[in-house]
Amino acid sequence: MRKNANLRTLTVLNKPTTILHKKYTEKSKNKRIAKIRRQRGYHWEDTIVKRFNALDDWKAFRLGSPSVALPDVLVVSSKNNTIFTIEAKSGTGNTLQVPFDQIIRCLNWTNTFVLYETRKVILAFKFLSKKRVGVGKYESRELREFFKVWDETKNAIDCVCTYEGKTYAIQSRKRVKLNLKNYKMPFFKP
Repeated sequence: MRKNANLRTLTVLNKPTTILHKKYTEKSKNKRIAKIRRQRGYHWEDTIVKRFNALDDWKAFRLGSPSVALPDVLVVSSKNNTIFTIEAKSGTGNTLQVPFDQIIRCLNWTNTFVLYETRKVILAFKFLSKKRVGVGKYESRELREFFKVWDETKNAIDCVCTYEGKTYAIQSRKRVKLNLKNYKMPFFKP
């Protein structure tokens, strides 16, 4: 199999004499990109669930259907009387954004379970070890993960985390300072 220089056709050599051409349309290219993004997100959610389930007193569940009003991950510990709703974002850029409606969704879930003494909305950001520098072009960098706890005294707003771990809000198309505290997750050993 060999790709042509224009990246719009794929030449498949089945036999030395047979050449098949498959055209990549813009629509199919966009579908491929969307699928890759979803896979990154699912993998990050699955990693978080596995980390919690490896602990004795914690149970985590990936709830994840994008069409349903559910958080990405629900985590409970009856022993610690704690519940977390987690919105997970993963990518290759320098910023990752959580839309305000996803924060509201998480807040609604944590506020529903009033029996738990500790109820937190956690925004989990994973910056992959490759940085996108152009269409289909990447360069290596350090993998970074940030777990930020949403301040429930604030109204839900579009939230952005940078590769450096700083957070800000987007309000009326402008950056607004937003200090979210880092949260020390139970699966990180001291």
